Amino acid sequence: MHADVLISQDLSCVGQVSMSVALPLLAAANLRPDVLPTSLLSTHTGGFGENTYLDLSSEMSHILQHWQKLQLRFSAVYLGYLGARPLDVILQHLSVLKTPETLFLVDPVMADHGKLYRGFDMNYVVQMRKLVHQATIATPNLTEAQLLLDEALTTSPLAIAEATQLLVRFATKFKLETAILTGIDCGDKIAVIGYEMGQTWILTRPKLAGNFFGTGDLFASALLAGVMKGKAVKAAANLAMEFIFQAIKLTPTPRDQRFGVDYARALPYLLEKL
Repeated sequence: MHADVLISQDLSCVGQVSMSVALPLLAAANLRPDVLPTSLLSTHTGGFGENTYLDLSSEMSHILQHWQKLQLRFSAVYLGYLGARPLDVILQHLSVLKTPETLFLVDPVMADHGKLYRGFDMNYVVQMRKLVHQATIATPNLTEAQLLLDEALTTSPLAIAEATQLLVRFATKFKLETAILTGIDCGDKIAVIGYEMGQTWILTRPKLAGNFFGTGDLFASALLAGVMKGKAVKAAANLAMEFIFQAIKLTPTPRDQRFGVDYARALPYLLEKL
C-alpha cells in the first residue's frame, strides 16, 4: 500500500516547532503526510521551564506492527526530534519505514550552541550515528555535526572554510551522498553549506534580529517539500532559506520568540515557488 511522506518527531503542544510546523507545511504542499509521533510535550524544551514529556515509544511499536501488516510504503520519511526510546524503535523497524527507493531525511535534532538539549546524553549521540548512516539527506547544525563526528564542540562562530571542511568530514564518515550543515553564523549573515556527491556549495541570507525557535524544523520541512516537488537539493535549500527569511520578516513585533515565527504569513510565497 503506497503512502507519500511520513513525519516522525515530537508533538509540542505549545510553540511552532517539530510536528506542529512540519505537518501543516507538508500538507499544504499537497504531499499527503502521515505521522508517527515520538512523544507529547506540554511545550518545547526551549525556555518554557519544566515541560511535561510523554514517551510514545510503546505505541510507536504497535503502530509500526500494524503498518507492517498493511505493507505500507513511504516515498519519503522525515525524522526530527525523536528521544532515546523512540530512536531505538525507529532503528528496530527500519525495514518497515524505508526501501531502497525511500527518500530518508534525518534532521538529528539534539543540540545547538555547543551543548546537548535537555534530556539527551552521549548514548543518544551514539544511537543517532546509526540512524544518520541510513540517511539519504542529513541536515545537522554545527553542534550536532561535531557531536556525531566526536569532535570538540565550539560555541564561537566557525569560518565558512572550516565549516565546509567539517561538512565534508561528516558526509565522508557517514557515507552520505547529500548533507547540509544548517544555521552557520557568519556575523551579518546566516549560511547553510551543502555537500552533494563530493561537491560543496554555500547559500546565505542576511541575518535578522532575534533567535526564533523552530526555524530548523521549518528549513527541513521546506527542503523536503522542494525535493519532493522535483527541485534539485540546492534549489530546494535556497527556497527553504528564503521562506524562513520572509517568515521572520513578516512575523509581527514585538513577539515572544519562544513561540517561533509566524510562518503561515510566508506560506503563500513557498507554495507559489513550489
